[in-house]
Amino acid sequence: MARKTKEQALETRGQIIDAAIARFSEHGVSATSLAHIAQAAGVTRGAIYWHFKNKADLLNEIWAQSESGMEDLEHEYQIKYPGDPLSVMRAMLNYVFEATARDQRRRSLMEIIFHKCEFVGEMTTLQMVQQNLYLECYEKIEEALQDCIEHQQLPAELDTRRAAVIIRGYVSGIMENWLFMPESFDLAADAPLLVETLIEMLTSSPSLRQSVSRE
Repeated sequence: MARKTKEQALETRGQIIDAAIARFSEHGVSATSLAHIAQAAGVTRGAIYWHFKNKADLLNEIWAQSESGMEDLEHEYQIKYPGDPLSVMRAMLNYVFEATARDQRRRSLMEIIFHKCEFVGEMTTLQMVQQNLYLECYEKIEEALQDCIEHQQLPAELDTRRAAVIIRGYVSGIMENWLFMPESFDLAADAPLLVETLIEMLTSSPSLRQSVSRE
């Protein structure tokens, strides 16, 4: 009985998250109330409060699940490409672009992040969480770049911090532009070339090298 109750709770939690993603993506975070989400999920507001403190907590869980999924995927690519961190990076970047174009759930998540969330009111605390995630993202990218350098796949003098900032801005900019106007280019089809352009920049751009004064 306890196991069934736990399974039911997890199912309800999943329904709430799915309904929230759909509502946030279509109407925006600020225009969506917990009552709207409860109605879409077919549950009571009390059921939502059982699982989440407030709307910010719910949105944070959605983003956390998204990040967790990326970590699992990275582990799969590391197994697929042992000792080849550049191929892991290439595969991850391709996935981000292609999944956004082809996977509706992923696309909805990206729409929420880039276009449907305002960090005001109760969402202000979430802004601080996201700022910390951005800093962690830069650190993770730098670690991946350093791994590539150690495997002699990228130049030894690559400025990893500058490169991390450029990678984050490059990917975010492409995603945001495509989500705003999907008909402007074919993100899924163009993904491999977009990724190779970035890899070539990391490999060949003199502006991404550490200056003598910083060595």
